[in-house]
Amino acid sequence: MRQIVLDTETTGLEVAQGHRIIEIGCVELVNRKLTGNHYHQYINPHRAIDQGALEVHGITSEFLADKPAFEAISAAFMEFVQGAELIIHNAPFDLGFLDSELQRLSPSKGSVVDRCTVIDTLVMARSKHPGQRNSLDALCQRYEVDNSQRDLHGALLDAEILADVYLAITGGQTALQLSGSGNDQNGQSRMEPIVRLSGNRESLLVIKASPTELTAHENQLEAIAAVSGGKVLWRDTTAEALVKQ
Repeated sequence: MRQIVLDTETTGLEVAQGHRIIEIGCVELVNRKLTGNHYHQYINPHRAIDQGALEVHGITSEFLADKPAFEAISAAFMEFVQGAELIIHNAPFDLGFLDSELQRLSPSKGSVVDRCTVIDTLVMARSKHPGQRNSLDALCQRYEVDNSQRDLHGALLDAEILADVYLAITGGQTALQLSGSGNDQNGQSRMEPIVRLSGNRESLLVIKASPTELTAHENQLEAIAAVSGGKVLWRDTTAEALVKQ
């Protein structure tokens, strides 16, 4: 199964106000493994960048001045994502901007979901962790994903981080551990991820009981039987199983 983890950066928050995409970052997963194949592109939006957005991603109009317009990169981008399952955090935001860019080119371009299926990891996280913070940074902390390089938002870096978060969320059960469960300083339940061994690990060494150890075990059962009136739970199971080994 081919999946594309996608993120964008924009000139502002509201596509209805004419804001546009300035960066697209994608990383590819095939059968839940990163392939190293990715798509990354800066885009000249031909409009000003809001100060609030600039403080988030740090991408300036001067930096984008010599970058291509969306029209010039749209075919390569759509070819990269064609037929894939897109994984996006807060998908309506990114899809709204992408669809707006496609519609600017031609109404016949349709929308991204005409070509791809979509998984929204924000919806997924809210379902698994209701009432808790489910931003990408919060999920990184919850699932112990390293985001130490994320001083500013960047589409490719955020896509790489989201890929790790998605694999952690969908990798299996996450449960409260008896030794580590409880509440954090904000009173919210603290979840400890279960660490799973690699499927490629070496087989564990099996050491069977020796005849001497089996005899000692049987002698211990006899001693227990003598003081318990013959009530030895292991008599019909453990000893017999050891002998069969």
